[in-house]
Amino acid sequence: QVQLVESGGGLVQAGDSLRLSCGASGRVFGMGWFRQAPGKERDIVAALSWSGGTTYYADSVKGRFTISRDNAKNTMYLQMNSLKPEDTGVYYCAAHTGVRISITVSAYNYWGQGTQVTVSS
Repeated sequence: QVQLVESGGGLVQAGDSLRLSCGASGRVFGMGWFRQAPGKERDIVAALSWSGGTTYYADSVKGRFTISRDNAKNTMYLQMNSLKPEDTGVYYCAAHTGVRISITVSAYNYWGQGTQVTVSS
């Protein structure tokens, strides 16, 4: 059983930056970041393939967020710049056993516990 542990969340002001990290206890393949705002569904923010060569970004974060991974460290990152209040939510790291990129919740086998990101205006 693979365990995922996120870190890096916090309370920031609009326009600030944060970097989230997700460490995996074992080998995983495709990975992604999801966000869940209060009262809303869990939505994809960004995802990448095992190699990191293919990425996906939600329209709302394109140009502001960058997803990356270091397979040697079994770690994935999400660099978040120019944060907006609407970026507020719990951010979940997720991984699956397929090598291709996936953007749906149901495709992911493993989930982290989530890390809170709050952006004040």
